[in-house]
Amino acid sequence: MAHAHKLEIFRGLLKFKSNTQKIWCVLIFLSIVTAVEVVLGIFKPALLVGTSFLDMKLLNWIFIILTLVKAYYIAWDFMHLRDEKSSLRRAIVWTPIFLVCYLVMILLFEATYIYDIFKNGFFAWNF
Repeated sequence: MAHAHKLEIFRGLLKFKSNTQKIWCVLIFLSIVTAVEVVLGIFKPALLVGTSFLDMKLLNWIFIILTLVKAYYIAWDFMHLRDEKSSLRRAIVWTPIFLVCYLVMILLFEATYIYDIFKNGFFAWNF
């Protein structure tokens, strides 16, 4: 017997009549998120570039968060995780999110350390 897919996104906020409509809406949403990333990358607003949070510019944090949102929706809708059991969904979705957060933390600490060594240490900027 065929398994019926859920025809809603954003936790039931938008409901559709067919899978085709849902796929197009998710594609439009992902395109909008990508367009926001591209516009922010081109224009680089001074407020986001000049402000830091945890030793990283706010613009970089926005890029990381928007990339995680896109990855989540790709897995959730296009890979049909929405229709799986909750334990499998959590194992697939939350594990990479925690690993990405851990990787970002490591990269921030290491990059800050290397920057401080070059800025205040015995090394000169010989590039």
